[in-house]
Amino acid sequence: MNRNLKNKLNSFCCNYVLLGSIEEAAVRAGIPRENALAEGIELLKADECQQLIAQLRELLADSGSVTAGLKRLAFGSCTDAVYLVFADELPPAEVIGKLDLFNVSEIKRVKGGGVEVKLFDRMKALEKLFELESAFTDRCKAESLIKALTADEECESIDDN
Repeated sequence: MNRNLKNKLNSFCCNYVLLGSIEEAAVRAGIPRENALAEGIELLKADECQQLIAQLRELLADSGSVTAGLKRLAFGSCTDAVYLVFADELPPAEVIGKLDLFNVSEIKRVKGGGVEVKLFDRMKALEKLFELESAFTDRCKAESLIKALTADEECESIDDN
């Protein structure tokens, strides 16, 4: 695999784990938006990509796309939303299509010609992330307790023989 393709694959995998979106991960890896979904799916089919994604998820203790989405809401950039609000006129569809508006919950025109943009609440996203991580930690503790208890029972049955 040539170096450029390897870099693109690595970038795609990292962004896919963080964003949870095939298309957005492909765009951020340098694939044009019009081909991003199709090429992203092809990248996902590769064994190397699947292995790297599994390693990254394990490393980041990512429990899936819900966590990825919450992380994106909590820590994502709002620069594209700010650009949209302060643009003198509505950008062309091609430009809007390239904007990262994941953190935007609502866009509407207000009387007088202005634009109102509402963003998702970062604090709520952080609270939900905390709840998920706490639940995950509690589940791991419960699994450890069950393993410890079943290991003791196995030892007792061995001692009885």
